[in-house]
Amino acid sequence: MAAHNSAQRWANAGRGGQPVTDAALPGARRLAQIPADGLSELVEAGRLMGAVDLALGSPGWPRPPKAMIDQACAALRDGNNQYGDMRGNGELRAALGQSFRTPADPDAEVTITVGTAGALAVALLGLVDPGDEIVVVEPFFEPYLASIAAASAVPRFVRAGPPGWRWDVTALAAAIGPRTRAILVNTPHNPTGQVLTEHEWAVIAELCERHDLMVISDEVYAAYVYDDGTHISAADVPALRDRAVVVGSFSKSHAISGWRIGYLRAAPALTRALRGIQTGLTGGAPVPLQQAVARSGLVAGQDWDPRPELQQLRDRALHVFRSVGLRCTVPRGGCYIVAELGPYGREDCQSFVRRLAADLGVLLAPGRLFMSDRSADSGFVRIAFNKPPAYLDTAQGRLATLEPLR
Repeated sequence: MAAHNSAQRWANAGRGGQPVTDAALPGARRLAQIPADGLSELVEAGRLMGAVDLALGSPGWPRPPKAMIDQACAALRDGNNQYGDMRGNGELRAALGQSFRTPADPDAEVTITVGTAGALAVALLGLVDPGDEIVVVEPFFEPYLASIAAASAVPRFVRAGPPGWRWDVTALAAAIGPRTRAILVNTPHNPTGQVLTEHEWAVIAELCERHDLMVISDEVYAAYVYDDGTHISAADVPALRDRAVVVGSFSKSHAISGWRIGYLRAAPALTRALRGIQTGLTGGAPVPLQQAVARSGLVAGQDWDPRPELQQLRDRALHVFRSVGLRCTVPRGGCYIVAELGPYGREDCQSFVRRLAADLGVLLAPGRLFMSDRSADSGFVRIAFNKPPAYLDTAQGRLATLEPLR
């Protein structure tokens, strides 16, 4: 029975096409628009099979800074375990404000949130009304659909594709209609690793000004830009200073995704309004952990820059998967590689991922999880490289016998 359940779970994993509620159960209509968490289902099924996980972006590398761990223990033992400032720890907001390329007023423009997910939820609830439209570039981070549905908004998709994985200016402009309220961007991008350029930001700023739109900028991977590149935030674009809500977190930059310490940056008037939603929605992020991050002295990157190691892991992962024939695009930032199936194109992305996990013990994420139409084949997979080097060693050994289906 256990083997049958495991096989059945694997057969269904990663589809993510069914809503989270049964149609017969009572609930708001928006629930029917929220897809199941296909990636988590996939990873759990893969773990049961003993597959090495290169699907989930939960950081396996770098290790969390020891200074933060020590400060967290000290904060808990010192009794700092009750409610705190709903805006977030003052020391942490001050350090964050100074860490940005364009500094922010910590009292008027920076709010600590429950991860990037909490920041995004606050931003969406504050910016859109039911039925409003949000332009989203696809492929996109899987949970965006749930966040948009929870705000009773409607996504409008703009496709970016290989080899450059850049969106088309004409297509972006055409996606904007009379109900459009905001453009949701992600830089560095998950899953493609592309980083928005000055020209692309200028296009977005012009469209926002022309159509009176806001921009929500997910910058959770801002700390990881490679090859001497530069991260440009929405807050660095003068024309967007009053139109941008920037969200981010320490989850990936400091490998503490379980701490749920994120942030939200916006102009003062908007920040005041969004803080009201934050207070009612979550009441604030974990107090002792905020203190730990603030007092570690590592917020602005002092004595903490794992980019060289991650770039080495990126390059190693590119070598491993290119050597078996996958067409990998070099990511300029973040912690993922998008790989087209190439000689394995006789299989769809879901079947290919299933075969790698079942036969070779290597788990990747099927590209369909990052697309609006999950019933169609994406033609690509996502590879997470923020893992211990031993993971890539294991994957390379297991992939040695990989061949295309005939």
